[in-house]
Amino acid sequence: MKNRSNALLLALALLAACNTNTPSTGTAVEKHNPAEATKQPDTSPGDSCNVQFAGITFTRSLNGAAQNATVNGNVLTLRSDAKRDNFNDPDGKLSNHTAPVLLTQVDNTKPFTFTAKVEPEFLETYDAGVLYVYLRPDLWQKFAYERDERARTRIVSVRTIGTSDDNNHDQLKAKSVYLKISSDTKTIGYYYSLDQRQWELARLYKNDYPATIWLGVSAQSPMGKGMSTRFEDCSLTATSVSDFRLGQ
Repeated sequence: MKNRSNALLLALALLAACNTNTPSTGTAVEKHNPAEATKQPDTSPGDSCNVQFAGITFTRSLNGAAQNATVNGNVLTLRSDAKRDNFNDPDGKLSNHTAPVLLTQVDNTKPFTFTAKVEPEFLETYDAGVLYVYLRPDLWQKFAYERDERARTRIVSVRTIGTSDDNNHDQLKAKSVYLKISSDTKTIGYYYSLDQRQWELARLYKNDYPATIWLGVSAQSPMGKGMSTRFEDCSLTATSVSDFRLGQ
């Protein structure tokens, strides 16, 4: 009888041990930490950087842009290595996603105007100095002063929504040009000027980007052995142009 009673007590003890919900160590609690479960990955484009220029802090770098950037007073020089470009070709033959771009974050729920004097080193076809509106590799637009197929220098814009379009605008003979991107939260306008007084409209479209976007500067050399672009008189303000046709 004594042995039978001891066996019954042992069985009850084992059953109680199997049904307990209290962990013996902290491992199970840490594995299901709610704070870890809700942690979101960093979706910012490119790599972290800290390039300060003309009161603007560029905090993200695409394709090694920060390593190719030099700031000297009020001049930012950005170098593109050989065969660097951003273009999502509709048939894929010319697609390239290697251009160096410096980016600064912008609240797109508020107006903004981004302006810079752009002076590219024109050495080969499609060499260009560029301003960007950027979200991710398949959603961006660039506004460029570029050398075309006939060695002419002209204003060019490319809007990418999955694939890229390609728009050649006015031909210029100037060494440098002022480029401006402006938004009132509903509309984005692209403008160029030789004197910062008279602005010419290059492109106008609906601002259907999300609340947070990135503005940037870039240099490209898709066909060449590399080149540099100088950016100066750069500014980023929390206002928009008052006339989207005149750019003023």
